[in-house]
Amino acid sequence: MWGKQKKLDNLNIDWKNFYRSVMALVIPMALQNLINVGVTAADVMMLGSVSEKVLSGASLAGQIQFIMTLVFMGITSGATVLTAQYWGKGDTRTIEKILGLGLRAGLGVALLFCLAALFMPETLMHIYTNDPEVVAEGVKYLQIVAFSYLFMAFTQVYLNIMRSIERVVIATVVYGISLCTNVVINAILIYGLLGFPTLHVRGAAIGTLISRIVELLIVLGYAHFKNHTVRIRWKDFVHVDKVLLKDFLVYSMPVVLNELMWGLGSSANTAIIGHLGSAAVAANSVAQVVRQLAQVVVFGISNATAIYLGKTIGEKKFEHAKAYGKRFTWLSFLLGLGGACVILISAPIANATMALTPEAQDYLSFMFFVMSYFAVAQAVNCTLVVGVFRSGGDTKFGLVLDVATMWGCSIILGAAAAFIFHCSVPVVYVILMSDEIIKVPITLKRFFGYKWLKDVTRENLEEA
Repeated sequence: MWGKQKKLDNLNIDWKNFYRSVMALVIPMALQNLINVGVTAADVMMLGSVSEKVLSGASLAGQIQFIMTLVFMGITSGATVLTAQYWGKGDTRTIEKILGLGLRAGLGVALLFCLAALFMPETLMHIYTNDPEVVAEGVKYLQIVAFSYLFMAFTQVYLNIMRSIERVVIATVVYGISLCTNVVINAILIYGLLGFPTLHVRGAAIGTLISRIVELLIVLGYAHFKNHTVRIRWKDFVHVDKVLLKDFLVYSMPVVLNELMWGLGSSANTAIIGHLGSAAVAANSVAQVVRQLAQVVVFGISNATAIYLGKTIGEKKFEHAKAYGKRFTWLSFLLGLGGACVILISAPIANATMALTPEAQDYLSFMFFVMSYFAVAQAVNCTLVVGVFRSGGDTKFGLVLDVATMWGCSIILGAAAAFIFHCSVPVVYVILMSDEIIKVPITLKRFFGYKWLKDVTRENLEEA
């Protein structure tokens, strides 16, 4: 043990500079995560004050966007494996080609989700609930918000790839303006202020659509006038580097599948809860938003880990990457504990401010308790899987892990508890939220095995 520690000490790492560099990445990304969650939170708070049915409908309809966003994350996280390492190598032309590949993939996915939401909204809603009132509210929401998916694809893919090359502030600006736009329009159209009609769930959908348009316009302006380092070159949409495409598919497809399987798993959890009644749905909607709010810094750490370690590996500083990885893991654990405290403190506040039934309030208090320890485990797992492992090209492990623990354990057992044994909502919820706890020892063992540490860049791609 002493020998290993001495080896790390001999790297002469300036840890003060390390923390400064990390914070320069984490703070803007944490703000971005906070703002993104704030958009959802604004919808939840405003619609929750209208009625439980309206809140449940919009929340379940949002699962479609949630799954799509996770696919975007898979595309961009897979791209980050390459872009962060090529950034460390100094090869910006290859990064432009990766950007072109990512945008094509993102827009293709968004088109499919848009068409599904427009032409089969009832079918999509019936996946999550059989309550006709909740289905009706969700359909109203989907038929408007579907168009925003195309704008989201371009914006999210572009901004996420910019983050991988340490351009993190622009996303904070974009999402900050988007949040303000969304909140103002939501308030006007949901409640019928300033002489506008009272549109309730349709008002929330219109607010989301307009805010996505604003995001796209800002991104296009930034890409054209400000970003001269990595440009959007339309020829990269047409001409595809076959070698680079192969690498992109090798490292991104497992991540896309990983995010998709995790998203479908989370959606399956929501569907199971959805069939337990609108009270459980409403309580879970609030609990999930609070958990996301409490973990904005943690998610910032996981993204910063992928960027920082990817660049370090691209510079071929492998021992430094090991040392940095350990620090990132400890940081995520401590921040997870902080998030757990925030969740527990928020429980009585949420119950006091939301228009929930007594049954939903009881569920909410219990769900907040479960989310508190869930958040700690998720913080460690997210940093290791999304940050550390993907930075070195170890993208298949997360896929296998999620399929095994989520689909092979918590979902199957949770569904059995709900529909075969007819267990109570709290029992079902504990089972559904057990997967992150199971993952912790597995991810830690993977980290210390260092199989994730790999340089995935190629030579002579600059002029291709």
